[in-house]
Amino acid sequence: MEYKDIIYEEKDGVARITINRPSRLNACTQRTVYELIDAFSRCMKEEIGVVVFTGAGEKAFCVGGDQGTRELGGYKGEYEVPLEVGWQEVTHLIRVLPKPVIARVNGYAIGGGHVWHVACDLSIAAEHARFGQAGPRVGSFDPGYGTGDLMRAVGIKRAKEIWYLCRQYTAQQALEMGLVNAVVPMEKLDEEVEKWCQELLEKSPTALKMLKYSFLAETDGTTGATYLGVSGLSLYYGTEEALEGRNAFMEKRKPEFRKKKKR
Repeated sequence: MEYKDIIYEEKDGVARITINRPSRLNACTQRTVYELIDAFSRCMKEEIGVVVFTGAGEKAFCVGGDQGTRELGGYKGEYEVPLEVGWQEVTHLIRVLPKPVIARVNGYAIGGGHVWHVACDLSIAAEHARFGQAGPRVGSFDPGYGTGDLMRAVGIKRAKEIWYLCRQYTAQQALEMGLVNAVVPMEKLDEEVEKWCQELLEKSPTALKMLKYSFLAETDGTTGATYLGVSGLSLYYGTEEALEGRNAFMEKRKPEFRKKKKR
């Protein structure tokens, strides 16, 4: 599809997804979210090893939904799927994408933008970045990943403080509470992100995928265990034992699983 609100780039195993609405501090509309769902889905392909998620400019990563498009009943737009539903789908894709997703936090990560950075596997922030939730201040809240993942990252007391009070925190404070992995000057942000990308690309992609799903299995119950199990099933399909089951079915004979397993 043709993107208007985001930029999607691929180079040397790294996919970069950029929210391109700097005049609105990268606040998202229905269209933005729709495009992000498509972009993250494209990152499933094997040649992509790492995904970098960021916002355009130097002021904001993302400040959530564009309040200028919100009215009674929710956010208006040209798409049938409500923004809040699409938002959760983007969050879900970040979490279940079988490869690491790095949040390149180049400014404000507020509200729904804060939820997205928390959902990313790793977060690298510029020194001037600011973090916080806005839901109770603007008549909104996040009922799932935005609360649960935050609680696991910083502890329940701090997570409640962040959500209930809607304060903003500096990048250094975020680092100290375990909300981000690294903080660097803005002029060093791309260099640092690239360094982390290259370190990840040197690692086993299958091991990284299984580790990511192992974390999901611990936190997401049956859903997490399903992704871990399906990843194991993909590996099993690469064995002679699994192929014997398919061949025996097609040849209308009894499978000889144990002989294939020994070989």
